[in-house]
Amino acid sequence: MKGLFVLSAAMMLGACSSKKEEKTETETSSVKVVQPAENKDAGPTGSVEGGKKYSADINIKDYGTVKVELDEGIAPRTVQNFVKLANEGFYNGLTFHRIMDGFMIQGGDPEGTGAGGSDETVYGEFSSNGFNNTLSHKEGVISMARSQDPNSASSQFFIVESDSTFLDGQYAGFGHVTEGMDIVHKIAEDAKPTDDNGTIKKDEQPVIESITITELQ
Repeated sequence: MKGLFVLSAAMMLGACSSKKEEKTETETSSVKVVQPAENKDAGPTGSVEGGKKYSADINIKDYGTVKVELDEGIAPRTVQNFVKLANEGFYNGLTFHRIMDGFMIQGGDPEGTGAGGSDETVYGEFSSNGFNNTLSHKEGVISMARSQDPNSASSQFFIVESDSTFLDGQYAGFGHVTEGMDIVHKIAEDAKPTDDNGTIKKDEQPVIESITITELQ
């Protein structure tokens, strides 16, 4: 798995692991890519008619619960992948390994380094990859981290702490925080990154105890 990252305003966020970026095309192709759903009703925005919405309760040790509404109508495969992983308990015990106060908090990597993920990747549902995702990266939006490969998003996600619209068209936003934005801010404020890339020491990474999914419609 290549290093997954989010670009900051300064670095457009540098890759978490340059060594991982050396992976060959053959190695990358061994990871299954979930292609976009074939849907005759898909409109010009890439939305899915009648797409489901979910509530995701992200329970973070010592901080509390951040509630996020996920919209399948905005990014169907991205939402389906996140819901599947959460329901399987994939995120339980993982962490937020990369935190940049005033920008975002990133987590969901089983390695805790930015180089890990699940055994599947998701088609990149954003405009530079041919999918018109209309969700802007404003405060509270949840989106998928990825490597330079547009279809490399897997399990790592980030929550935008303050408006970062320069990410629009490059990353697949798929929902927004409905409760607990104060917790996101507190996590960002408490973080003590070891470098300008937001790297957090393993023993200081906030722990995701669980993510509970509830279907809203």
